[in-house]
Amino acid sequence: MPLWDGRFSEGPDALVLRLSESISYDRRLYPFDIQGSMAHATMLAKQGIIPQEDADKILKGLEQVKGELDRGEFVFKTELEDIHMNIESRLTALIGAAGARLHTGRSRNDQIATDERLYLRHVIDMIRGEVQDFQKALWKLGNDNSDAIMPGFTHLQHAQPVLFAHHLLAYVEMLERDCERLADCRHRINRLPLGAGALAGCTLPLNREFVAEQLGFEGVLQNSMDAVADRDGSIEFLSDLALISMHLSRFAEDVAIWFSQEFAFVEIGDAFTTGSSLMPQKKNPDMAELTRGKTGRVYGALMSLLTTLKGLPLTYNRDLQEDKEGLFDAIDTVSLVLRTLTAMLATVKPRPKRMAEAASDPSLMATDLAEALVKQGVPFREAHHQVGRFVGACTARGITLAEADLPLMKESIPTAVPEFLQIFDAAHSTSARNLTGGTAPAQVKAQLARWKAKFNE
Repeated sequence: MPLWDGRFSEGPDALVLRLSESISYDRRLYPFDIQGSMAHATMLAKQGIIPQEDADKILKGLEQVKGELDRGEFVFKTELEDIHMNIESRLTALIGAAGARLHTGRSRNDQIATDERLYLRHVIDMIRGEVQDFQKALWKLGNDNSDAIMPGFTHLQHAQPVLFAHHLLAYVEMLERDCERLADCRHRINRLPLGAGALAGCTLPLNREFVAEQLGFEGVLQNSMDAVADRDGSIEFLSDLALISMHLSRFAEDVAIWFSQEFAFVEIGDAFTTGSSLMPQKKNPDMAELTRGKTGRVYGALMSLLTTLKGLPLTYNRDLQEDKEGLFDAIDTVSLVLRTLTAMLATVKPRPKRMAEAASDPSLMATDLAEALVKQGVPFREAHHQVGRFVGACTARGITLAEADLPLMKESIPTAVPEFLQIFDAAHSTSARNLTGGTAPAQVKAQLARWKAKFNE
């Protein structure tokens, strides 16, 4: 029978047990449930609410239960519904009546809210570490190929030459913002709900601040109703995971494009590609494709929790049990994708010659030509118009911009000088963009050095 059965004359229907149970998935919270229970028992004894002897038995018994869970020896019982009641039942079986004192001054409502915050702190630190590992892998690939030039794209059209490392560092920057958001989220999560009881607090002289200190929280939640009903931390964390997934998906799309035969900018190791069941020649960038696909799964978890919470009155409602499965799945998904992409990057081999060929199209330096006119004093809009006419004239003749001579250039650009004919060089173009945030080799090397120093902090 459940531990709450005193009010009832008969046990729950079998279907009710199936619909009500959460032990099939909330069992992963056991280290945090035990951690919270140990701090709670210590506080109860400190406040004279339970005998120190009973607290000592509880602490010793919880260590024994944790050992069983760690070793996979613990027998979970569906009829006990959740991780809290499974642990408390086993504890009482081990140490007797003292175990029945553990739940003094708390409800499962503030207990699960505490467990989840402890868990979220842990997984935020884990995900941040995995994001940073991926950043380092991006940095290494860029640093090892710091001179490679490729075309940058807008509208998936060749736009201007950029350094391959510059492109990779764009993702390092995105991921750094993700790390900052995770740190902010952790700060807001790091407040203790325990002591809020079911919703209204407790008549016993609990010391919530002591428990918060024992568990490493920055403080306690100030409103007991908010403490048990709030799931903002889970939503915020899922939002952060959704943003991380979006960034990983954009990178995956770049990789899939670069790996295509039409681009052929990179090669990916066999261990991180797959073949076709029909076409023997195929080598597919499936890890990139799966990264894109799993992003929708993470978005779904976020939308599911938002939808669950949007109509709930204060305070606790059983709907809140639905806050876990999607959250757990999103965490597992993002963690697996990050670790896989990090390992995959170690096998990625750029093809600098192919990149350079694609970046050598003189039309990619059309903006450089317009900016050269600006340096002469020509207003940019007029310079843009003149260069546009020049591009059209070359296209009409079936030649590249670099194949035009000065007289032809002067037909569209009256102030053209011989030096303008030397503009159509990708290396010259990238080197000329020597300002903070630009793709010039000097700037990119400085950014690589900055990130190396940051990673070593």
